Amino acid sequence: MRIWALAALYCVASLVHFAHNAEYIAVYPNMPAWLTRENVYVAWLAVTGVGFIAAALSFAGWRTAAALCLVAYGGLGFGGLGHYALALCSEHTFAMNFTIWFEVVAGAILAVSAAWFIKPSRPFVA
Repeated sequence: MRIWALAALYCVASLVHFAHNAEYIAVYPNMPAWLTRENVYVAWLAVTGVGFIAAALSFAGWRTAAALCLVAYGGLGFGGLGHYALALCSEHTFAMNFTIWFEVVAGAILAVSAAWFIKPSRPFVA
């Protein structure tokens, strides 16, 4: 059950970051002109869909597949670091940096925690 609390925390963190990004898209440094508020929300729905797939897999009893999806879902949180490819950390406001790092850290915790539940079907052979 704790893994689902971490998934919920990551969901909130990603929503906070994506919503901030969407609502302040005009002031995020060096964002591509084609990226709109609506595109950002659609992207959040796509990311969150991975979490819903994990929940469905878990409900169906496919624990390893669900854990793999949660690892992927949490890993998507690292996408927020792409902001720093466009502009330095110092060019972002405190709120921008906070939401980016909130998502990254929550995603990393979820991914690592979910990886713990992945059970190999056969022993690892080197």
